[in-house]
Order: sequence, then structure tokens, then C-alpha cells
Amino acid sequence: MTDKTYNVLFLCTHNSARSVIAECVMNELGKGRFRAYSAGSQPSGRVNPVAIEMLAKLGYDVGSLRSKSWDEFAGPDAPNLDFVFTVCDDAANETCPYWPGQPMSAHWGLPDPSRTQGSDAEVYAAFADTHRMLYQRIGIFANLPLAALDRMSLKAKLDEIGQMARVPGSAEAAS
Repeated sequence: MTDKTYNVLFLCTHNSARSVIAECVMNELGKGRFRAYSAGSQPSGRVNPVAIEMLAKLGYDVGSLRSKSWDEFAGPDAPNLDFVFTVCDDAANETCPYWPGQPMSAHWGLPDPSRTQGSDAEVYAAFADTHRMLYQRIGIFANLPLAALDRMSLKAKLDEIGQMARVPGSAEAAS
């Protein structure tokens, strides 16, 4: 087992919901082993208030959350990234900047909860589903024996996690 702390960047176009939720989940589940960040190609400039409310209710530290550009992670002073995950289809289809450290990447696309229309309860449920799906995927990833996997095997596992079935309203998913 290694003492290395892995740097993980979660990307979404606006960096206002999915990527921010993923950042919080990874920093909690991967505490001491992973350091998570989030960013967007076209950041909205604010984190979605429903995401902040839900994360705070779940006990996550939301004090330093902000919507930021992926450019912050492409410069010479940026953390050396080990993994980059896109969590929305739009960001996955964009040309990403060069990431220092040649991180492994995978697409873990999820529906955008901020596009949900309906009652406050329905919108909140969409954010809760997004959290549940990210929590499951990140939990699986955080428990992989990273030091024991070769690069190709690890890439296959990352892609497999991203293809986990989306089961609305359920914490269970099948691959």
C-alpha cells in the first residue's frame, strides 16, 4: 500500500452541481488517500443553491465551494492530477486542456439535476439521486487497489464504473 495522495479533478461544463457534488463526496470518502477538485469549461460563477443545501444537510463542508474554470488546473502552479473524470456529456465532448502529470481519465456522465422541472421536492430528489449515483461510483473507485493495478487494467475499471446503470430512485446499479 502506498502513502501517495491522489489528486482527482471532476469536470462538468458549468461546475455548479454534479462536479461539485463529486468533489465533496471524494474528499469525504477518500479522505487521506485522495484530494478532489472540481471545475468547468464554462463555469457558471456560482454553485447551484440546491446542491449546496443538499450537501450541507448531508454534513459536507460547503464553505469553500465555488464554480471555477478548468484553466486553474492546467497551469504550472496547478496540482499534479492523477485522475480526471467528466460527469456531464457536454464536458466529455469538449477538447480539454493539457493536464500536467498525464492523468488517467474516464467519463462518468450523469443527468443534470439542475435541469429538472417540477416541484421543489422533485428537484431535490434529482439532486439526491445524483449524489447517490456519485457516492456509489466514487466509493467503488476509492476502494480499488490502485497500486496493484497496471495502467490498462485501471483504465478498464474506471470506464466500467462510468458505465454503471442509472437506476432512478435507487442506490443500487448494475454494470
